[in-house]
Amino acid sequence: MLDKALHNIRLGHPHLNHAWIAAHIPHQGNMCLLDKVETWNQEKIVCSASSHHAVDNPLRAHDQLGIASGIEYAAQAMAVHGALLAPADSERPRVGYLVSVRGVMMTATRLDDIQADLLITASCIMSSENNILYQFRINADDKLLLEGRAAVVLNADALAVNLGNNA
Repeated sequence: MLDKALHNIRLGHPHLNHAWIAAHIPHQGNMCLLDKVETWNQEKIVCSASSHHAVDNPLRAHDQLGIASGIEYAAQAMAVHGALLAPADSERPRVGYLVSVRGVMMTATRLDDIQADLLITASCIMSSENNILYQFRINADDKLLLEGRAAVVLNADALAVNLGNNA
């Protein structure tokens, strides 16, 4: 019975909502920015968010939510993707750390003045045991707002120990 329920969730069952996301990524409270998973597969995830309208959005500064905050939305979509790809018998996915963003292009200056929900797409370009490279895009009303690439290191504590032993 549990396997069937997990199978339904992994196929895009509507339970992949804000509550499910908050239970599977480290971001809690109003820092959990995503509303739901729209679609996903092994290589790609698309999430939606409306939190860019919230006046208590923790990323707001100087009474606005700058476009660069979209990188955090993309990072959370990547974390959700990792949680969905984690083996069914794992207690929780490995912790990932965003270590760099490259090729970032911004076509807007703010997110809080965008009326439509955000669609956040993260596509895995490359992955290895401890590293993942994603291409990300944020759109609203079919308009590109932000895109770029992000490098994620998994299990950074183990890497730090290994680097320390080699020094």
